[in-house]
Amino acid sequence: MAQPSRANPARAGHAKPHAAAPSLRVLPGGLGTVSLGPLQDMLGFHLRLAQEASFSGFARRTGDSGLKPGHFAALLVIHENPGLSQTALGAAVGRDKSTLTPKLTELERRGLIRRDRAAADRRSYALRLTPEGEEALAALQRHAAAHDAALDRLVGAENRQAFLDTLRRLTAGLDSDDR
Repeated sequence: MAQPSRANPARAGHAKPHAAAPSLRVLPGGLGTVSLGPLQDMLGFHLRLAQEASFSGFARRTGDSGLKPGHFAALLVIHENPGLSQTALGAAVGRDKSTLTPKLTELERRGLIRRDRAAADRRSYALRLTPEGEEALAALQRHAAAHDAALDRLVGAENRQAFLDTLRRLTAGLDSDDR
């Protein structure tokens, strides 16, 4: 087994980073460059950058609707599961109550969802899309399809399934590590 490197213990057991390639990131808007140091080769950092880039691209497609990827995910899962509880929705889209509740309050304020008391448990809400919510979801689905096509071009059609499998494996593995 490889011994940890004293120069870079975080890279123990991994191939050496590109020695000739500086770990610089070119900043947008002509702000110059910054050294990333060990971040250059950290998966988690690049996952976050990719997520932010993806969310920004989605937001550009949806224009001034103010509906973000999290709204789209919530609307789509509610559409697929009418009467779903807030707790189940949070688990499905990976959001805790403190993040999800304001999002749902906003969707309800905009008239896109209804939160009705669940018949079986009056402490719980059953979520449903309104007709306006169905219309908003249809528009978001068109934007999401175009956005996904752009991502497919970047990932490559031949790599799509393997990439999704890797992301799902990361999600499942990291979720189980937290427990």
